[in-house]
Amino acid sequence: MHRITPYVKMMVLAAIDVADGNSIRERIVNVSKRIFHDENNVAHRFTWRTIQTWYSRYKKDGITLNPKSRSDRGKPRKVNPEELLEAIDSVRHLFHNKKLKPMLVYRACIEKGLLRKEEVSQTSFFRVSRKFELFKNEDELSNKKRLSFAKAHANDLWQADTLVGPYITLNGKSYSTRLIVFIDDASRVIPHGQFFLNENVDTLIQTLRPAIYKRGLPRQLYVDNGSIYVSKELTFICARLGILLSHAPIRDGAAKGKIERFNRSIRDGFLTKNLDLSSLDVLNRQFFTWLEEEYNSKVHKTIAMTPIDRFGLDLNRIRFLPPDPHSDEIFFMEVERTVSKTNTFQLHNLIFEAPADLRSKKIQIRYERHHSFNPKHVVVYFDNTRIGLATLINLQNNDRYNF
Repeated sequence: MHRITPYVKMMVLAAIDVADGNSIRERIVNVSKRIFHDENNVAHRFTWRTIQTWYSRYKKDGITLNPKSRSDRGKPRKVNPEELLEAIDSVRHLFHNKKLKPMLVYRACIEKGLLRKEEVSQTSFFRVSRKFELFKNEDELSNKKRLSFAKAHANDLWQADTLVGPYITLNGKSYSTRLIVFIDDASRVIPHGQFFLNENVDTLIQTLRPAIYKRGLPRQLYVDNGSIYVSKELTFICARLGILLSHAPIRDGAAKGKIERFNRSIRDGFLTKNLDLSSLDVLNRQFFTWLEEEYNSKVHKTIAMTPIDRFGLDLNRIRFLPPDPHSDEIFFMEVERTVSKTNTFQLHNLIFEAPADLRSKKIQIRYERHHSFNPKHVVVYFDNTRIGLATLINLQNNDRYNF
């Protein structure tokens, strides 16, 4: 029997919010008719009573998580539908507008080097393509039903997206930038956005962390299916904080209409300015100033007030992280280790001593993700409880016969 992980529960709970139905009960019943796949692509279907129980517990206590490392860590395991769509669209012209046959499309993608057999099996290709209707062209999808929604309160839901930014010049060379940004659905406030040279999980977390510190905890994140947004790191962080993580339908940019409209505001209002592109820091300082002075503080036509004033109406409802010197560890990288009989474990080819007697126990280890590895700040958690900092082992000090 497969253990139902918080990852699966989050998918199920997030589906309730966008399911058909005029009441919570109706939406839960409709969700119970769906099939969900876990991290190992095992299919699950849950009764409405089970989903109702999870929903009630979430409303009362939030999501609790004690993440376990997977036995197939480091191996290809989850097929990204966005990558498959890109590969399929790249070979679509080879079939001269004829109906696409999955086997032929798969072979074409392999032959063109767009996919690799060891990363995407034929079975996975067929299953994901069928599930997300990747063989259909845009005309066939033009009449697709879309869900129009608007949240009632600030921080009920944040949308996120990545935008291609301007080129900056560093040491005589030009580099493309990427803007990762979050928007609050109800107030249209931008909790945080930042330009980077790379779009990856590290830069996503570097944007999410200050967003939460500045504007509080959203109840739900609504993102696309890009690789950084379906990463297990983002899933674990959301689960630690009790945030539901939802993904927009494939090829349905309109489902994230508010963030898409904000992207147009950036292109028309910020990127058209005479910007100083001499460094990333300078670009970001200009963006932060524009964000607070010309976007968050100006009247938004749709809500007929400034985003920051609309956000302020719900301040008494906003959840902030409680004061804690260890709050940053929520956003750290996490791995699992089994402590040896000598009360030590290995990380980054270094041997550490556990801060308490945890011999033969499975522990979670957290460490900062985007800086150089710091062996002085390796934190040990056990049973979802912070135990303390691990220390690099000193074999001489541990020698009981040391003279």
